[in-house]
Amino acid sequence: MDTTLIALGALALSGALATVAGCAEDLESDVGSQSNPNSQVQLAPQMGNIHRYFNKAISGEPVSYGLYVAVAGAVAYAIMQMGLNPILALTLGAGVAAFVHGAYAISAYLGRIVGQSKNFGQPVYWDIVMSHIGPIVGHGFIAVFCMVLMAYLANTILGNPFPLPLIALIFGITVGAIGSSTGDVHYGAEREYQKYPFGGGVPVANHGDIDVKAEYGLRNGMDSSYFCSRLGGVLTGICFGLIVFLDGWRGIIGDILQGGNVISASIISIVVGLIIIALLAIANRKVEVFARNKYGPYTK
Repeated sequence: MDTTLIALGALALSGALATVAGCAEDLESDVGSQSNPNSQVQLAPQMGNIHRYFNKAISGEPVSYGLYVAVAGAVAYAIMQMGLNPILALTLGAGVAAFVHGAYAISAYLGRIVGQSKNFGQPVYWDIVMSHIGPIVGHGFIAVFCMVLMAYLANTILGNPFPLPLIALIFGITVGAIGSSTGDVHYGAEREYQKYPFGGGVPVANHGDIDVKAEYGLRNGMDSSYFCSRLGGVLTGICFGLIVFLDGWRGIIGDILQGGNVISASIISIVVGLIIIALLAIANRKVEVFARNKYGPYTK
């Protein structure tokens, strides 16, 4: 029973860390305009919209965050093998990943914008680089540290048999995929494309035809992060937190009810997981219909 309580506590902490990590990841991608449709700012100059967005969308969030968290996990794992304190090792690992993140962000922005300046007249705004790189690296550090700590808990307390860097890689890919799906709906279609009706997404023909004017002056990535902190980032965090918590919870329930039989525990966990998926699918459908009826119409 003591082991089960410790596992439940570690699972609850992991769910909280996942919530913070998901929110920070989404806000970081909003500042840097990375993912889809966020990354469609890269097409704005071709559409005649000169912008002041920080754009680092060369790879998708699953790929980039898989890299960042895996780097942090690998560095932390190596340091822990030297006998250092785990928390210190995880912090140093996240710090190294933050430097990698910053180097990637600046090189991606300069490479993309310089490539567009000759043919489409898109200027390189150095003040955008200097004002946006801090929030990008800061939010990224928070997200990476939370996930590498989750990976450590999964490896040492929750009994995950895979090594720390591999678990960290999986968490990074997962949070990037969630940020590219859950968070984007509340940024690309509602902030950058406010001239178009709600609910229809962003048709391919409209990619790059973004709103470049803010309530005061020209828009940039910071405007997007302010907007997203109220909804998109929160929903991304809740989504990632629920995935981590419910997935771990179904496994613990299976272990409690299995009665010493590993096969029975697996079957129970699968059944509980299918029930959770069915309930979430029903709830998702009801929320979608409610939003469509209240805030529609969808575009045709």
